Amino acid sequence: MHATDSRGHSPAFLQPQNGNSHRSSGYVPGKVVPLRPPPPPKSQASAKFTSIRQEPRATFAFSPEEHQAQRDSRKQKRHKNTFICFAITSFSFFVALAVILGISSKYAPDENCPDQNPRLRNWDPGQDSAKHVVIKEGDMFRLTSDATVNSIVIQDGGLLVFGDDKDGSRNITLRTRYILIKDGGALHIGAEKCRYKSKATIVLYGKSDEGESMPTFGKKFIGVEAGGTLELHGTQKASWTLLARTLHSSGLTFRPYAFEKDFSRGLNVRVFDQDTARNLEIARFDTHEYHNESRRLQEFLRVLEPGRIVAIAVGDSAAKSLLQETIQMIQDRLGSKLIQGLSYRQAWALVGVIDGGSTSCNESVRNYENHSSGGKALARREFYTVEGQKFAVTAYSEWIEGVSFSGFRVEVVDGVKLHLLDDVSSWKPGDQIVVASTDYSMYQAEEFTLLPCPECSRFQIKAKETPQFLHMGEIIDGVDMRAEVGILTRNVVIQGEMEDSCYAENQCQFFDYDTFGGHIMIRKNFTSVHLSYVELKHMGQQHLGRYPVHFHLCGDVDHKGGYRPTTFVDGLSIHHSFSRCITVHGTNGLLIKDTIGFDTLGHCFFLEDGVEQRNTLFHNLGLLTKPGTLLPTDRNNSMCTTMREKVFGSYVPVPATDCMAVSTFWIAHPNNNLISNAAAGSQDAGIWYLFHKEPTGESTGLQLLAKPELTPLGIFYNNRVHSSFKAGLFIDKGVKTSNASAADPREYLCLDNSARFRPHQDADPEKPRVAALIDRLIAFKNNDNGAWVRGGDIVVQNSAFADNGIGLTFASDGSFPSDEGSSQEVSESLFVGESRNYGFQGGQNKYAGTGGIDQKLRSLPRNRTFPIRGFQIYDGPIHLTRCTFKKYVPTPDRYTSAIGFLMKNSWQITPRNNISLVKFGPHVSLNVFFGKPGPWFEDCELDGDKNSIFHDIDGSVTGYKDAYVGRMDNYLIRHPSCVNITKWNAVVCSGNYAQVYVQTWSTQNLTMTITRDEYPSNPMVLRGINQKAAFPQYQPVIMLEKGYTIHWNGPAPRTAFLYLINFNKDDWIRVGLCYPSNTSFQVTFGFLQRHNGSLSRMEEYEPVRSLEELQRRQSERKFYFDSGTGLLFLYLKAKSHRDGHSYCSSQGCERVKIQAATDSKDISNCMAKAYPQFYRKPSVLKQMPSMLKGLCQGCGTRQVVFTSDPHTSYLPVQFKSPNKAEMQRGDLSIISVNGTDFTFRSIGAFLLIVDACSVPFRLTEKKVFSLADVSRMEAYLKTGIPPRSIVLLITRGEIKQLNISDSLVPLGLAKPAYLDNKGSTVFLGFSGNFKPSWTKLFTSPAGQGLGLLEQFIPLQLDEYGCQRAGSVRRRDLELLRQTSKGH
Repeated sequence: MHATDSRGHSPAFLQPQNGNSHRSSGYVPGKVVPLRPPPPPKSQASAKFTSIRQEPRATFAFSPEEHQAQRDSRKQKRHKNTFICFAITSFSFFVALAVILGISSKYAPDENCPDQNPRLRNWDPGQDSAKHVVIKEGDMFRLTSDATVNSIVIQDGGLLVFGDDKDGSRNITLRTRYILIKDGGALHIGAEKCRYKSKATIVLYGKSDEGESMPTFGKKFIGVEAGGTLELHGTQKASWTLLARTLHSSGLTFRPYAFEKDFSRGLNVRVFDQDTARNLEIARFDTHEYHNESRRLQEFLRVLEPGRIVAIAVGDSAAKSLLQETIQMIQDRLGSKLIQGLSYRQAWALVGVIDGGSTSCNESVRNYENHSSGGKALARREFYTVEGQKFAVTAYSEWIEGVSFSGFRVEVVDGVKLHLLDDVSSWKPGDQIVVASTDYSMYQAEEFTLLPCPECSRFQIKAKETPQFLHMGEIIDGVDMRAEVGILTRNVVIQGEMEDSCYAENQCQFFDYDTFGGHIMIRKNFTSVHLSYVELKHMGQQHLGRYPVHFHLCGDVDHKGGYRPTTFVDGLSIHHSFSRCITVHGTNGLLIKDTIGFDTLGHCFFLEDGVEQRNTLFHNLGLLTKPGTLLPTDRNNSMCTTMREKVFGSYVPVPATDCMAVSTFWIAHPNNNLISNAAAGSQDAGIWYLFHKEPTGESTGLQLLAKPELTPLGIFYNNRVHSSFKAGLFIDKGVKTSNASAADPREYLCLDNSARFRPHQDADPEKPRVAALIDRLIAFKNNDNGAWVRGGDIVVQNSAFADNGIGLTFASDGSFPSDEGSSQEVSESLFVGESRNYGFQGGQNKYAGTGGIDQKLRSLPRNRTFPIRGFQIYDGPIHLTRCTFKKYVPTPDRYTSAIGFLMKNSWQITPRNNISLVKFGPHVSLNVFFGKPGPWFEDCELDGDKNSIFHDIDGSVTGYKDAYVGRMDNYLIRHPSCVNITKWNAVVCSGNYAQVYVQTWSTQNLTMTITRDEYPSNPMVLRGINQKAAFPQYQPVIMLEKGYTIHWNGPAPRTAFLYLINFNKDDWIRVGLCYPSNTSFQVTFGFLQRHNGSLSRMEEYEPVRSLEELQRRQSERKFYFDSGTGLLFLYLKAKSHRDGHSYCSSQGCERVKIQAATDSKDISNCMAKAYPQFYRKPSVLKQMPSMLKGLCQGCGTRQVVFTSDPHTSYLPVQFKSPNKAEMQRGDLSIISVNGTDFTFRSIGAFLLIVDACSVPFRLTEKKVFSLADVSRMEAYLKTGIPPRSIVLLITRGEIKQLNISDSLVPLGLAKPAYLDNKGSTVFLGFSGNFKPSWTKLFTSPAGQGLGLLEQFIPLQLDEYGCQRAGSVRRRDLELLRQTSKGH
């Protein structure tokens, strides 16, 4: 410590001074350097250290002369005691050799293991909270026992290593206020190639209001300064996976049953299904008062099917009228021995099995004495479901102080078994796990403790606690909604020591618990930092810069910064954190992999200043991301309005626009990579990309080579987002980069709406756009948007959206003229309105109601009136192509549509919104909906509402090819042949369309009315965008080659600009603008260069004498003012070509400026004078196409299933099981495999055998067993199915005895099921040496069917024993390697 070891020790590891200095080519963090002579001294200090090291070696060195003298002496004495010396020497040699060989064989040091370095000394500082430890040059310590100190500084080559054992038997806890590592110091717990096996815990203790605060780092920290090394490597575990079978609340497929009642006189009876634990019957028989009740009970028991579980409990009294024949029935069918002697007010309870005999019966009786039974008569028996879940049925009866109670319970016992997608054999009993919500509320995430489970496979675990919520483990309607399951426990733990409640200045007005945890901060020029499989608990503080893991202004930490290997964090578990998870601050090239962030405050995976680039986040899981106080974007509503210290003056923040943006992944620069991550529940957003106008925070002043909003997007592949309120994925906005002032009183770094993502090649706006690719996004159960995407060009592909308030919203870069025109496209994607994931009430789920195709009770994203939409158009241009829509069914309370528009939209909408090759499933009632006045839509009278439009390119939406679809009351786009679709509130028209952008100066609150000459009685009144601004703007969609007049609700604007938007060359319209009759005009034309605001090719308009002359000379720059009507007529005709998605021509934006001079202040509305004088009879310029017939060929996505493991092939299987009435109507029973239907119409069983190793699928056998042949099916199931086969079975009609129960056990069931007298049976099984989680049995009561069942079965799994021609291609791993090379 303070004193240097007199013997001296060379460093255990080669340690370059910082990330930018020279490194040994053989440097491997965590690898023990072989003993070698020290390098030559580089300074006085190192030279001194070297000499000290060599002094002991000199003590044992001999010169040649000394050797010769000794030889002469030995010659003189060589005959003396020769034999004795030889014997002793030989014996000693062999003993020493044996000892050395024994030790070497047993304790040979592993050079990869830091604790096995022979130069280390064991260190036991004891328990002294006042001790300040400095480990410096020459100090090389192995910590072998628990210790408490005040602080530890490791510097100048000092080394601290946690001791380990091969059997992992150590348990070392180090308590300290802080650890500071710098200037060649190093802390090691394990190494990447020699992982720590024992239990190591570093506890960071101390309160925020006590003890010293260290510069830069503060309190309760592990800090790494320049030259420091931090290597923490726990035992490797599978970090997180997905459920492979649904985990039900209570652990049972059907909800648990519990009942208790007082004075429920007679015998209370419950019947439960022995295969599922489902309650089937609830009955009460008053056998105390009525003989008929006893007879009714006798008949009730007589008809029960064998195997049913029956529970009986006495309420009050049941013996007086209990007939002997009923007693005999209970004895015969349930095996009761106590029923015969039941007396007045005796408490009796029984649980038995019909026809199970006395061995299946458990019963208890208690005598009634003095108004009490002296305890419960309690009967309990345990059973297993066909899925292998153990459960207990309990019945009880008792008297308490004169009150009779009886009740029943059905509950799981000995833990709940979870089936998982991946091998979790590394998870151990006692470990803590978390299972994510799969509903709208993130608060349905649950923690569990693992139990021993010797019967579990490596894909199964057993949890101690009973689930409170439903967690999906299925692919539902083609969308992967399987819950994430993460392991929280690690054997290396860094944790903060916490107080019982909040105290001091720790935002106690918002938190009732202590939020002053520990933190880890790594600063620039560290030597080496690698953290893997470490648990960080109670870390982070509600203070800036104090996060569980914080890379602070580290610069490049990959190869570019000289780090080999590159810096990474891998397999961390960060949970119950008080400020973020991992903060990447001014740091580039970091790899964050397989890390869990659970139950945290503020943005979880946080890129801070808008300068962080080339960082890769791979296969991380964040869930339960809650609001914090640090930044405005972290805060919730109450925090936002309460925390006003940093606003200007009396400004009160607006939560919706200033705050409320807390996100699991906060990505402040697009040049970062997100691959295979899961955002499984956030207060606001799952993944939020935002764009800083300039660097912020401590990076303020840095000169960026490229603006973030112009920079191409990094890799975005295979990410999933769900259970967030605002959006799963959000691409939009920035943060305020100036301090609060009178001009803008908002707080610094609050949310700001100024940034727009418009990626270009090399981030140069003069170069071509580079489309940002969102590839394989799964978004489900997000309250508002599955994804909100603003900017362009942006492409979303291979993605799925289900059960969101709105699946996907596209919003353009902005409005003209700030946006030059870009595009957004979604293709090969699936939209599901209301799936079979019905959700579960509770866990802060606020809304529920009926919905879906079956109108069942389900959780809802907003209240029951919220209009659910799949794809939402804000403005455009967008392209929706090769997409499929399923299950958009309105209810009496709400409109639900596949395609819709932003509600209450004051913005522009372009007719260049294109839709093609879309497919609508049979349960889509509204392909499109344009809104109607009412809840959520309000009056539906804003400019964007009125101008909603899109182009149905191929007729796949409307059935009319090359047609435009707009709102039904929009007469600017109509002609006489248009087709109304009333339920959509839509009109379908042919024609050519564009927009006119009208801007006026100094005319606040001016309303513009535009009328087409053919429909003067149906004008469109526009309020304008930014109506209260100095420059209002109006942007109606118009049909080309038509005439229009424009009127105002106040004095005509003195200055007006008319821009031709989306006009192609030679497109034209005629406009007449209303002015007072005494007005004079100056009208000019020019090309506006949008980037610099300059004008080119300017021309003056000249007046003509008549409208007829104007019509003849419409290609010239002429205008005509009709003073009689007050209309200024001119033609707007495009002179240049328009490219791509640009709003304007390639030469610039064609603009007409009208400068009007008049002293009149009259209202300029010329409608009464203009019509009927300029009325024109409605005409059709482009004939309406004929309606298409038949289904759209090639429409919809070609993908059937969208999963988070796209390297696995899934086989879609559907069963259609009709009920008795449907069969009488002629409905078929169907097994559909990968879209191929196999039908079955006769009473009996139908069996398909599919090869589990072939893709897309190979049918190996099809078998039909008629009712007469059903008995032969058991033998076939036992012997006729080849290995590695999928078994698909469906029955049709009622089969009295289906004797196949035993044969289904080897195919996947946990026990034989009762299958007699079922209405229908469906079974999915597997023949082989593996029991997959997808095996299932479905049955229905007699006369009932199972309806439509859908399952997705994985193919070609190694566990099946499939032989592969080559390795499975993993696109995610390929991309990860690609990012490594890019570094």
